[in-house]
Amino acid sequence: MNKFSKYFDHTCLKPYATREDMAKLCEEAKKYDFMMVAINSTQTKLCKELLKGTDIHVGAAISFPLGQTTIETKVFETKDAIEKGAQEIDMVINIAMLKDKEYDYVENEIHQIVEAAKDKAIVKVIIETCLLTDEEKSKLANFSQKAGADFVKTSTGFFHWWCNCS
Repeated sequence: MNKFSKYFDHTCLKPYATREDMAKLCEEAKKYDFMMVAINSTQTKLCKELLKGTDIHVGAAISFPLGQTTIETKVFETKDAIEKGAQEIDMVINIAMLKDKEYDYVENEIHQIVEAAKDKAIVKVIIETCLLTDEEKSKLANFSQKAGADFVKTSTGFFHWWCNCS
């Protein structure tokens, strides 16, 4: 069971998550031996402390949930989260720039986050598939691979109600 559990990220990304919520999240992650806790970057240091002595990663969600911050802001947030103990970065791409066909911008954004985390943290690129065409999904997968991202994630879960996705 332990090996299977390492395929799971355990999340608490509520905007009103308290210290108590983070303690519960980390205790559950320990109990079930999950791979990572995914949290808003503001809780990175706390979760790192709560998971001290375990092999469970702390994963900071960057520009969650909308992806609507500048590249510079995302790079700063990435570096700050890593400095505070994040071992994984879940970045949300700028969907509006993709929809505007600003492909160089989106590719550069992914590249800069990967570079900011290089040799320090795993990078997962969240592409919000329910909002995208097949062509856009393909472009993002290619951009992510070219930039050296470790994973592509299909969704933040934030828009599942909007898109009627599951």
